[in-house]
Amino acid sequence: MYDILIIGGGPAGLTAALYAARAGKRCAVLERAVPGGQIVNSPLVENYPGLPHLSGMDFAARLQEQSEQQGAELLYEEALHAEAQPDGSFLVTTDTGSRSARALILATGVAHRSLGLPGEEALIGSGVSYCALCDGAFYAGRDVAVVGGGNTALQDALFLSGICQHVTLLVRRDRFRGQQALAEQLMRKPNVSVRFGRTVAELWEQNGALRGLTLDVAGSPEHESLPVEGLFLAVGQEPVGAVFSLLAETDAAGYFRAGEDTETNTPGVFAAGDCRSKGVRQLTTAVGDGAVAAAAACQWLDR
Repeated sequence: MYDILIIGGGPAGLTAALYAARAGKRCAVLERAVPGGQIVNSPLVENYPGLPHLSGMDFAARLQEQSEQQGAELLYEEALHAEAQPDGSFLVTTDTGSRSARALILATGVAHRSLGLPGEEALIGSGVSYCALCDGAFYAGRDVAVVGGGNTALQDALFLSGICQHVTLLVRRDRFRGQQALAEQLMRKPNVSVRFGRTVAELWEQNGALRGLTLDVAGSPEHESLPVEGLFLAVGQEPVGAVFSLLAETDAAGYFRAGEDTETNTPGVFAAGDCRSKGVRQLTTAVGDGAVAAAAACQWLDR
């Protein structure tokens, strides 16, 4: 029986584990993949106070080490279901068995949104990628495209411009959604071109690999062709954790309903990080959520 089980090992979950362990609680993080969450895909984190010029992967590794040094456990298990027990505790079923805890922190994060095109899933790893940092080196010296207009897309294009022969940024709208500083930096790159009002309509596949794209042009019946060997998608994210929606109420978009106190509608269950319904989703807010959720869970247990 743990005092606190934390589902999700991103910045929010690892921070919650750090604070809970320092408070003397027996806690564990259930992580189904790589600790760190989405931040590991960021080639450079420049807006975290006090730690400029740090890669997302380095940040995640440091946070994981810090949490474990304080006594938190990291369990590589996927949480499949959770339910309240008659005695007020919670039973979490995982892909390897089950775990019990007196309190839960849901820090399930978000997942990459796909384009939903035919053949897209089959081309993942063979031309289609959701992580420029992870896969960019495979396309060194080649032509690639990035889809998206937010900060992630701009960062991905900047990173790839130092590796690839040419990078084409495809933006659905007529302007960027990302930070102006990133956009200005990108526009100075000689091997980067930006096409506004473009969406991907079709993926070209040959011998199991991506060879190009067909683009729809906003306001025009015409199509454009774009030969590329790599396509990096940065078109947004969607919450993960629908399997826990019976335990913690969600909004229409699937985010857990919890205020700044991170409390859900179920006593003893807290939601932290990007999976929580809120206006700003940044590394700093995820870490802040983790600290608040751990403190709230400890106070709930002590009462």
